[in-house]
Amino acid sequence: MKVLGINGSARLDGNTAILMEEVFKVLRSKGIGTELIQLSGIDIKGCTDCGTCFKMKNFRCAIEDDCVNDVIARLRGADGIILGSPVYMANVTPSIKALMDRVGRVSKANDFLLKRKVGSALVAVRRTGGMTALNAMVDFLLIMQMIVPGSSYWNMGIGKDPGDVLNDVEGMETMRVLGENMAWTLDVLRSYKDIPYTLESGSSV
Repeated sequence: MKVLGINGSARLDGNTAILMEEVFKVLRSKGIGTELIQLSGIDIKGCTDCGTCFKMKNFRCAIEDDCVNDVIARLRGADGIILGSPVYMANVTPSIKALMDRVGRVSKANDFLLKRKVGSALVAVRRTGGMTALNAMVDFLLIMQMIVPGSSYWNMGIGKDPGDVLNDVEGMETMRVLGENMAWTLDVLRSYKDIPYTLESGSSV
């Protein structure tokens, strides 16, 4: 089992990465592999709504000169996904938004290639805008038909300068609980993945 984290921060190894690593520690302790992609310094173009992905249905975006198709390939190979973003101007960063837009289109074009994977999101925030950013990422996970476990509070860590989130005791505990719940959900899905799902009209579950 493997979880892929995507850090949308412009700052390499900043507070968002610290929060992600706290979740990863728990996952690794449960025998789940982790990988982190950091979008810092990477130019990601926005979706042009060209419709090529719906015509080709080849699990690729028509824009080939950035990292998005590589990210899509890694997402396909992951069992779980964590999106992370700091809050700069009351929402997610432009890089994670552009990635979500393009991955979302390709996913829909290919029978929702992310559906029933485990997904979560986390936010590093100094003051306000955290819920807006978190909701943007969670809404993406839900519309991709992913399974989204919760935690003991909203998945946010409070801090400004690099390392400040380590002083947010509740925020760090929230990340650890998130890791526990993701690991549990992944284990349950692994146990049941080979059981066929059928629901006949009028039957009960």
